[in-house]
Amino acid sequence: MKTIGVVVPVYREEEGIELFHARLWETLDPLRNRYRFQVIYVVDKSPDATEAKLQGIAAACRGVVVVVLSRRFGHQAALIAGIDRCHADAVIMLDGDLQHPPEHISPMLERFEAGADIVQMIREDTAAGGAMKRLCSLWFYRLFGSLGPISIPPGSADFRLLSNRVAEIFRSQIREQNPFLRGLVFWVGFNIVYLPFVCHERQRGTTKFNVGRLLSFAVNGLCSFSKVPLRICTMFGIALASFSLVLAAAQLIAYLFSARSVPGWASLMIGLSFATGVQLFFVGILGEYVGLIFDEVKRRPLYLVETVHEADAGVEDRVIGRGTSNVLRTAPGESAR
Repeated sequence: MKTIGVVVPVYREEEGIELFHARLWETLDPLRNRYRFQVIYVVDKSPDATEAKLQGIAAACRGVVVVVLSRRFGHQAALIAGIDRCHADAVIMLDGDLQHPPEHISPMLERFEAGADIVQMIREDTAAGGAMKRLCSLWFYRLFGSLGPISIPPGSADFRLLSNRVAEIFRSQIREQNPFLRGLVFWVGFNIVYLPFVCHERQRGTTKFNVGRLLSFAVNGLCSFSKVPLRICTMFGIALASFSLVLAAAQLIAYLFSARSVPGWASLMIGLSFATGVQLFFVGILGEYVGLIFDEVKRRPLYLVETVHEADAGVEDRVIGRGTSNVLRTAPGESAR
C-alpha cells in the first residue's frame, strides 16, 4: 500500500474543526483498501480551544498527529511544518475550514497514480466569492506573471498534492525564510496537472484573512516578505506625490480665479513634493529586498514546535465524527507512529 499524508494547517478553528474532521474521514474511508493515510494537523498556536479539540481527536485515532507550533508563524510556515513531518509517497495539503472540499482527494490521487508529481487545484470563480475579491485576485496573478520568471494560473490555492520527490525538495533544499508556496510549487517544475474545484462557503467560524493580511500575502508573493517600516516609507512617498497633485490643482484654481499668487512658489513646492515622493517610493521597494536579504542572513528556523499529540500505542480505535464510517482502520498490531 502507498502511504498518503494529509496536511491541514489550522488557526482558530474550534467551531468547525470537528465537522471538517468528520468530512475528511468520510472521504478517506472508501480509499483505505488502497492507501494508508496519516493526517497531520498543524496548529498555528490558536488562542482558543482548537488544540484541545484536536488533541481529543488524536487520542482516539491512530494515524492522526497534531503538531502545535510555539507561536503563530503563519499559514505558509504551518504547511512547511506539515511537509517536514510527513514522509509518505504523496502529501496532500488543504485548509481545515471546508472551503477546500475533501471530496476532491480521490481525483487528486487518480492523477497522482497516472504519473503527476504535482496536482494543483484551481479555484473556479463563483458569485459567492465577491466581485472585488475575484478582480483583485486576477490582478495579482497577472502582475505576478508579468514581473516574475514563472506564471501562476489564476485561482491557484494552497490545495494541492505533492509527490514524495517534490516534497523532499521542500524538506531538504528549498528552505527560504519567507516561503511563498504558490510560486515555489510552479518554480520546481516536474509534471504538473490541474483540477478545478468550487470554493465552498465556510460552514462555521469566520475567515482569519482580513484585507490587511491579504494585501501582505500578495506583497510577500512578489517580494517574499514585507517589512512594515519600509512599507511606511513607500506609502509616505505615494502620499507626498499625491499631495503634489493636490497643490498643483489648488494653484491652478488660484491662478485662474484670484489675482493673488506668489510667482514661482507653486512650481517649486509641486516639484519638490513629487520628487521626494518618487524617491521614497523606490527606497521602499529597495527596502523590501533588503529585508529579504536580512531574513536570509539570520537563518532562523522557519517554525518551532511546542508539542505533538498522537495516540498511544495501545489505544483502541474509536468513532470520530458522524457514523461508523469515520472509524480510522489500522492494520492488526499496528502502533501509533
